[in-house]
Amino acid sequence: MRLRALEDSLRESAVRAFGLPAGQVASLSVSPPPGHVDADASVSWPISAAKALRKPPLKIAEELKAALPPELTAGAVPPGFVNLKLADGFLIDSLRDITEKPGYFHRPEYAAEHISLEFVSANPTGPLHLASGRGATLGDSLARVFRALGAKVSEEFYVNDKGRQVEMLGLSLKARFEGAEPPEDGYHGDYMKDLAAGMPKEASSWDAAKFSEYAITEMLKLHRTDMAAFRVEFDRWFLESELHAAGAPAKALAELRARGMAYDKENAVWFGAASELESDDKDRVLVKSDGRNTYFLNDIAYHLDKLSRGFTRLIDVWGADHHGYVPRMEAAVGALAGAKDKFKVVIHQQVALKRGAELVKMSKRAGEFISLKELVDEVGTDACRFFFASRGPNTHLTFDVDLAKKRSNENPVYYVQYVHARISSIFANAAEKGVDPDAGFDPAAVAFNPEERALAMKLLWLEKVLGDCARDYSPHHLTTYLVELAALFHSFYDKHKVLDPQVPQATAFRLFLLRAVRKVIADALDLLGVSAPERM
Repeated sequence: MRLRALEDSLRESAVRAFGLPAGQVASLSVSPPPGHVDADASVSWPISAAKALRKPPLKIAEELKAALPPELTAGAVPPGFVNLKLADGFLIDSLRDITEKPGYFHRPEYAAEHISLEFVSANPTGPLHLASGRGATLGDSLARVFRALGAKVSEEFYVNDKGRQVEMLGLSLKARFEGAEPPEDGYHGDYMKDLAAGMPKEASSWDAAKFSEYAITEMLKLHRTDMAAFRVEFDRWFLESELHAAGAPAKALAELRARGMAYDKENAVWFGAASELESDDKDRVLVKSDGRNTYFLNDIAYHLDKLSRGFTRLIDVWGADHHGYVPRMEAAVGALAGAKDKFKVVIHQQVALKRGAELVKMSKRAGEFISLKELVDEVGTDACRFFFASRGPNTHLTFDVDLAKKRSNENPVYYVQYVHARISSIFANAAEKGVDPDAGFDPAAVAFNPEERALAMKLLWLEKVLGDCARDYSPHHLTTYLVELAALFHSFYDKHKVLDPQVPQATAFRLFLLRAVRKVIADALDLLGVSAPERM
């Protein structure tokens, strides 16, 4: 983690120069400089520190520059930046570490983290749809990012196999099996006809509950198959019925009462929002006056079960239709966990499908929708996952089917994958020409040209990008990074020859550089659940 070590050195210099406690320089960091600036990295901390130090930002920048170790080439520029030029040896050593050191991006603060990441959790009442695909991409990619940073992560799918929607599913299937129409508020999609057509003859003697059980079992088979094809492997499929079998809702209610967070009113039991971890705006019902649990109590029980399994942080990925449910869950789970920041809900917006110039109209309950499987079959898992990851979760996503199918640089996933394949072909070509791809070179003789330097620095910035993904709970920073890295490769490749027998040192260095580019592209694509082909 060369950039992290560089920042640590800069903070130590700031502590010495200004006599500050370490906590007051914690925000000091390096970032890419503006495109017009001839520097490798930039520090803007003097601007934010001006008020506390009661000095002009430029003066602080000059004093910080003077305190830096002599091996760092730096310049102070208005209004208060310290721009850094990194030594060629620093870049070469960093590229070697990225290429050769497993766990290079691990951060010490994640070493003790055990994260429960729950996502998709679609009701098993129909095939997975496009929003499920977006949630699956978001959750699984975040799990991969947190693992890359050094955390232990468990991926979980929560199955609501109890409640009214399951009852309606059974009644809808029973009606289809008997050749009738489902109830008005039932499930009308053609998938119910297909399910009914494959049922055994003895189903004629089943009651509605047996139809529900059969439908849930078959739908979960489809969900498991779809997720496997989408390159998502859950560590656990947790059934709501498991909670009830273990008496978990009653235990959760007892825990809430013991903590003074539940009270009785109007023959019902309520959750009290008044606590030091309050994020809800009013009290909520836990047990209805007829004695039935609300989904709220059952969900509290589920999250209490997660906490009992030793997770240090709970992350849930929910669809936009659950937005109003977040405050009450934050209030309850935050209180039970003992700290609000131990529970995070990531809301993702809906997905619209575009064919040509038209948006496709969809309705899940009416059965008029494109399933995730249909989209994967049409454009492939790679395009689906890259496109779903290309926007932050708070942004609505329009999935352009025609663009996703293009095999040209207009398609961002093709554009990035092509670079990996192009570099692989360069190494294959080197082998054919008898060029040793592992030949050494003299680091002291390397003089980076601008395109090589831009590539090398971009590889170093992946460290920051992963931190941004974790901070924002979104992998979209990775898709942007990969497209930018691909553009820098093309800029380099258009101007410079890689395999040149006349200059073996330059050839060896460029193969070394491109090996690092190829590895970073492959690793970053893998974090997105996207393949890195060697031929295209």
